[in-house]
Amino acid sequence: MSILIIFENKNPQPWKKILKEKLPNTTVEIYPDVKDKSDIDFAICWKPKNNVFAQFTNLKVAQSVGAAIDHITNSQTIDDHITVTRIIDKQLSSDMWEFLISIVISQIKNIPLYAEQQKSKTWRQHEYLSIHGTTISILGLGKIGGFVAENFAKMGFKVNGWSNSKKEITNVKSYTGKEELDIFLSQSNFLINLLPLTNETENIINKNMLKKLPKGSFFINVGRGEHLIEKDLLELLDNSHLSGALLDVFREEPLPNNHPFWQHPKIQITPHIASTTNVENAISQIVNNYERFTKNKELLNIVSLNKGY
Repeated sequence: MSILIIFENKNPQPWKKILKEKLPNTTVEIYPDVKDKSDIDFAICWKPKNNVFAQFTNLKVAQSVGAAIDHITNSQTIDDHITVTRIIDKQLSSDMWEFLISIVISQIKNIPLYAEQQKSKTWRQHEYLSIHGTTISILGLGKIGGFVAENFAKMGFKVNGWSNSKKEITNVKSYTGKEELDIFLSQSNFLINLLPLTNETENIINKNMLKKLPKGSFFINVGRGEHLIEKDLLELLDNSHLSGALLDVFREEPLPNNHPFWQHPKIQITPHIASTTNVENAISQIVNNYERFTKNKELLNIVSLNKGY
């Protein structure tokens, strides 16, 4: 039995070091340097290359090092004997909330606009919104989305949420299903995407959806790049239906140098940093799951492959 780290665009060395400290009697290897592929039964993954799992016939557990698992399910054939698990970390939810509240407050008080005016030494005052007069609409009310919605509501924002099933969150109005999507969208000053990526949610943020937002709404994508049809967003920004967008996730990462998002005056870009996994917190869960696995106990944070989350 041994653990394999399969990472793309993430440094595996700190993870290996801490895992060896916590599991000194366990072999920990980093793909593609594997002595015996038949020994691998537990893989720790972030954006593995296509069909890597096919090399490891005895693989039993695929552990995502983040809350998302689409980077595994979309790139691998998941046989029935493989269990997929993920990280559930309160710090991830807290970090996401801090990121989003900083963006929203900055926007309603026109801070990016004044930063642009400073470049040209322009002294011009603009009307601003208040917290109590601002409606936040959140796509996705899972662990992170529900936490974010609850905290926006605690601050005094009007908060709506849309998800597969009704949620009971204090001072958050819950919408569900296609039949309630239009009314959910129609009340938004800000639309924040926190949906999981599934077959049903891929490309869900398109022209048809964005046109149903009130004119002047602001879009924030911290879900997945594959949720968004990029040309549709550009069209709605160019015709001024949307006032702007903050994008933290993209279909291709890093974002290519020639991508039109870089130069668009109404788009703000951050490099997928809204909420990043804390190595220490994640490894504690991974070690717990590995020890459960070796003792044939039920694993933590198992993902439903049918639902995709």
